Amino acid sequence: MPLPSLIEIVPLEKPVHAEITVPGSKSITNRALILAALAEGEVTLQGALWSEDTQIMVECLQELGFMVNLAPDPDEPCNRTITVYGKGGAVPPGGTEQQPLDLFVGNAGTAARFLSAFVCLGSGVYRLHGVPRMHERPQAALFKALRELGYRVESENGNEKLPVRIFGSGTGVLPVRTETHRRDARATCTVSIEESSQFASALLLCAKTGNWEIKIKGENAEESPYVAMTLELITVFPKQGGYFSIEGDASSGSYFIGASWLSLLGNPVDAPIVSIRNWPTSGWQVDQKFSPSRYSSQMREETLHSEMILGFTSQFSRESDLGDSIMTAIVLAPFSKRFTDVTAIRFLKLGRLRIQECDRVVALYTELRKCGVDIKMENQGEILVVPLGAAELHGAEIETYNDHRMAMCFAILGLKVPGIKLKNPACVKKTFPNFFQKLAAAPPHGLGAKILDGKTGRPLSHEELFAD
Repeated sequence: MPLPSLIEIVPLEKPVHAEITVPGSKSITNRALILAALAEGEVTLQGALWSEDTQIMVECLQELGFMVNLAPDPDEPCNRTITVYGKGGAVPPGGTEQQPLDLFVGNAGTAARFLSAFVCLGSGVYRLHGVPRMHERPQAALFKALRELGYRVESENGNEKLPVRIFGSGTGVLPVRTETHRRDARATCTVSIEESSQFASALLLCAKTGNWEIKIKGENAEESPYVAMTLELITVFPKQGGYFSIEGDASSGSYFIGASWLSLLGNPVDAPIVSIRNWPTSGWQVDQKFSPSRYSSQMREETLHSEMILGFTSQFSRESDLGDSIMTAIVLAPFSKRFTDVTAIRFLKLGRLRIQECDRVVALYTELRKCGVDIKMENQGEILVVPLGAAELHGAEIETYNDHRMAMCFAILGLKVPGIKLKNPACVKKTFPNFFQKLAAAPPHGLGAKILDGKTGRPLSHEELFAD
């Protein structure tokens, strides 16, 4: 049975001791799938995330003509062992200008951006399209860079967004190349990552095969953690075939760390808490900073006061402090009154949150206000939260905007605040299909939370909590 369209999260009555396994990193999985397709021979990805975004990438590779085999992962139901049979940099041909090869990318930004660069290495014409929200998300900087490399890229609506037709390097309809763009010469482009670092990652993943030189500009260009992840992954990936292990997703882990901290409020500081079994150690994921190593049953009140979760201070920046887990921090911020002397916590540099699955800044502001949070939106999207406490907040029916992270953030809020109901909870299938199963599973493999049908009040079974 599918997840109901409305569910209610019942607050936990007491802290729990649990060790949670989270699925593999989406960011690493989709990068690894591109690199595996470009590799010489067979590459096996262990611990790969199996969710809507990664399924879309696999389906597109299969549509292109790559052989991809799947096997269950014994340690995590939402992971797979994925074997990709690389073609040594060869990308199978697309269609014709009249009938291009169609690739559906859903609302997966990584698939849309990475495949745009990837199909340039093929021949023929490829058409990439997705859901309506994906057609609103920015692509212009990537398309501009691909044209600088000598490729023909046509946005069908003339707005530099999807749907797009891309003409591969072996297509006879390509414009005449300059000496710079000769097949045996290195082509150069400059790409801005001010809107998304995925533009640079898309180009870097294919740069060696395409003989491209990529120059990056924009805020924190070379320091961008997602660009750094891509460069590190390219360096260590088994290009001649072999095995590659994908670590757990730090952004997904942040929700359970947040739940662990919330469970300590109003309870002894040595209460049992939650740990993440496969927490990443590579340093590639910026949300690794949302580290569980700060929280243990040996904590003392003074440690909590000085360090707290994330070391809550007067401000946080998505540009330098956290990635998507800054959304988790924003939802937790109202509860920091007990542990911080600051009168308000400001969250800065949130621009990229506004152009993802939804305008996450507006969404967080709107839905937290429903719950009684003292929150302001300032300076083109900065968020200011005044710490309150659980007793001052109340339940509400939360719109998730078909955004997996909105659903998971507010589910964690519901573990502390009574009456939190989530619309369209199945949107978590994008990156974490068994999220609600892990909330509800009995400790130590889950938090033991009760989740109800939001319309009837009926407790939901384990099978009903999977987002399919």
